[in-house]
Order: sequence, then C-alpha cells, then structure tokens
Amino acid sequence: MLLKIVWKNIISKKLTSILSVLLMMLGIGIISLVLTLGKQLEEKFSKNVAGIDMVVGAKGSPLQLILSGVYHIDAPTGNIPLKEVDNLRTNSFVMEVIPLSMGDNYMGTRIVGTSQRYLKHFNAVLHLGKTFENDLEVVVGQNVARELNLKIGDKFESTHGYDKEAEEHHEKKYVVKGILKYNNSVIDNLIICNLSSIWAMHEENSHEAESEHEKEVTCALVKFRNPLGLITVPRLINQNTVMQAALPAIEINRLFKLMGIGVDALKYLAFAIIIISGISVFITLYNALKERKYELALMLSMGGKRFTLFMMLLLEGIVLSLAGWISGILISKLGIFLASGLLFKSYHYSFEQNLLQKEEIYLLVAALIVGIFASLIPAVGIYKINITKTLAKD
Repeated sequence: MLLKIVWKNIISKKLTSILSVLLMMLGIGIISLVLTLGKQLEEKFSKNVAGIDMVVGAKGSPLQLILSGVYHIDAPTGNIPLKEVDNLRTNSFVMEVIPLSMGDNYMGTRIVGTSQRYLKHFNAVLHLGKTFENDLEVVVGQNVARELNLKIGDKFESTHGYDKEAEEHHEKKYVVKGILKYNNSVIDNLIICNLSSIWAMHEENSHEAESEHEKEVTCALVKFRNPLGLITVPRLINQNTVMQAALPAIEINRLFKLMGIGVDALKYLAFAIIIISGISVFITLYNALKERKYELALMLSMGGKRFTLFMMLLLEGIVLSLAGWISGILISKLGIFLASGLLFKSYHYSFEQNLLQKEEIYLLVAALIVGIFASLIPAVGIYKINITKTLAKD
C-alpha cells in the first residue's frame, strides 16, 4: 500500500515529477556515456598499440603517423625507402620490424600490404580459407567480410587512395583467400595482402617497374629488445635518416590528455545537472508536504505512524531518482549505439554494448544518495506536524 500511495503522489504532480526525472536522466546519461566511450576508446587504443614500441614513417606529424600506421584512421605522412626500413633490422636494440604499405582501398576499406608477421602480431586466426601466399591474394577482417559481403574466391578491383570514389585499378584484381575471425582489433577492419601485391598494382598502374632498392613502404612497426632502444634509436632515426620515429605511448597519452579536457568539462556539467535534479526533487517534496499537511494530519489521526509517512516521502525521492537513473542508462546505451554506427561508417570501428559497468553502479548509488538527501528535509517535516492545529485550521 505504501508504494501504491507513493506512486499516486508522484503521478498527481506529473510536470514537477517529469522535470525531476529528466534532469536526473540527463546528468546520469551524460556521465554514463562519457565513461563508457572513454573506457572503450582507451581499451581499443591500448590493444591495438600493444607490443609496438615505435612507428617509423615519412617526416611530418608524429600523431598522424601513429593514427595512420597503427589505427588506420588518418592519411599517412608519405612513403619511406624500403632499404632504410631493412637497415633497422641490423640494429642490436631492434627485435622486430613489420613494414606496411598502403595507398589503395576497396569500397572505403584500406588494403594493407605487409608480412605474415603482422597477422601473428595481432594473434589473428583464420575463420575460413587460408592466408595470402602469392601476389594479389588477400585475407579480410571479420567486419569487412560482413559489411562488404566478401566470400572466399571473390575478386575485386582496388581504388587508388583512401577515397572509394577515386580512380580504380582496372588492370588486375585481388582475390579473397581467407576471412579472419573477429579479433576486436584494427585487423577486423582491414584487407591484408603481401607487400609485393601493392608494388605490383602501382607499377602496373604507372607502367614502370622499380628496382629493388627503389621500393618504398608507408611505415613500419618496430618492437625493441629492451627499454634502452626507446632512449637511443628514435633520436638516431630522426637525426640521421629521412625517416621520422614516433613513439605510440607518448603520442596516445598526449591525445588522451587533449581529449580529457573536454571529457572532464562534460563530467562537471553532468554532476551539476544531477545536483540541480536533487534540488528539484527537494522542492517537489517540500511543496507536497505543505500542500498535503491536512491529508497527512488526517492519516496520523486515524492511526497512521509518523515513521510510515516519513518513509513514504523518502520513497518518493528514491523512486524519482531511480527512474532518472534507469532513463539515463537507457539514453546512454542509445547514445553508444548511435555513436557506434557513425564511427563504423566513417572508420570501420565500433563500440560494444555491454551490461552495467561498475561505474554505472556507482552512479546508481550516487543517484539514490541524491534522492534520499533531497527528500530527507521534507520527510523530517512529518514529525513537526501538529495534528490538532492542522485539522482545526483546515
């Protein structure tokens, strides 16, 4: 009966109750969305960069080099001689060098020329078919196969550059030899072949063959044997070669610091909205207490307990806060779904829809605390009601 009375009281004040819920929903929704997006972005960025100590490429913006070479979401800074990349292998600090060659796409999906080591680096596992062995043979990531409906044996023409509307290479076609299992990494969004496939395609397009020492790649991913490599090798490359060395850990931390300014501002705004929501709940219940004094006094005169009425007002605040939290989480999930669709359309990345995170449970606790404190002062007013004077006055 108590919950029934609480519900009747809430719907009797539709406008003020809806306002309180909307404010709480907005605050909770913003914080949940920012936390979820931030966490998933950090996880994806960290997973893709794991095991990569340095990226070398053409001179330019270090961050652009990292974004294009590791995450494939920006245009490369240019090409570098393959000979310079091969020279890195002789450095005693260097454990592994994985060259990447880019420049073509199919329906907006990047075609990356590399070695089998690139697949091993991401622990890629074949879902169907086999890996590439000869020129113009490709394996495709799970997201690519699903979006472009590619199957084993399919052939397609690549498009020059990173715009799917650009000029096509009509002379030769790639053939799909394998489809990778979902890996939850950048490799899900790529078409991968060997380096000579990229060279062959562009040599055919330009009608001029390059000698082995003139061949170029877009960049290379480097792993060091020990931390000393991080101190010495990048400086030597930047000073003594035509290449640029960029350290993913430094550049990604810098990126997240820049993003963090806006994220923190949104969090502060959301917390302010939640506090305003608490004030709205307080005003709603305080006014309700004044309006219903006669009704409450009547209930007390008929044997109702003050503690029961105290709990009734307290429950109203809790119900409003809980409704705001549930609405906020639903809005957050909808926001993730929409953001995932936009991100996948532009960059072939997506966000996952997870169940409640521990941070969202903390938000539930915070919402309930706001609701309880907002309703506490009006609820305490129950104990100040003088039954005789209130009934006589009205």
